[in-house]
Amino acid sequence: MSYVLPTLTKKQEVDSIIRSTIDKVLVLRFGRASDSACLLLDDVLAKTAREVSKFATVALVDTDSEEIQVYVRYFDIALIPSTIFFFNAHHMKMDSGTADHTKWVGAFQQKQDFIDVVEAIFRGAMKGKMIVNCPLPPERIPKYQLLYKDPCLIFWKNSLRTKEAGVDGPTTWFCTRKGERHW
Repeated sequence: MSYVLPTLTKKQEVDSIIRSTIDKVLVLRFGRASDSACLLLDDVLAKTAREVSKFATVALVDTDSEEIQVYVRYFDIALIPSTIFFFNAHHMKMDSGTADHTKWVGAFQQKQDFIDVVEAIFRGAMKGKMIVNCPLPPERIPKYQLLYKDPCLIFWKNSLRTKEAGVDGPTTWFCTRKGERHW
């Protein structure tokens, strides 16, 4: 579904969309078009882009592009997909009960979850807040545990255990550098 949404591959494109998006939430999904978790999130984003178009703009950022590595390092994007929110060129943060308030790591389970999060960020930003509380219940927030961090490889596991997410079995292990899955 990533062909429906604009894909940014250059630093100048990201800079431009951040500066030019006024009075709307800018949603940037950092990830790869070939990753299955990114494809699930892209599907949710594409289906909801029209519904949130009055108060949000959605774009995809290709983390494999060399020029984008500046943003990958700046936002410390070690796990993909990672979604970052902006409002009037200001980085918006969200307290979702995880250690990292700067980004949403993982896919949204439902379309309505994404809409609720973007709406909460928009309402908070309109009130002048730079950090907002996540409107989702804790069981619908992906939990990730960083197991091993190396400059070349980052191994992590998905600890979300709900039948709605379709993860009912062994722990899924990921290697984000190569996009490989290890069970």
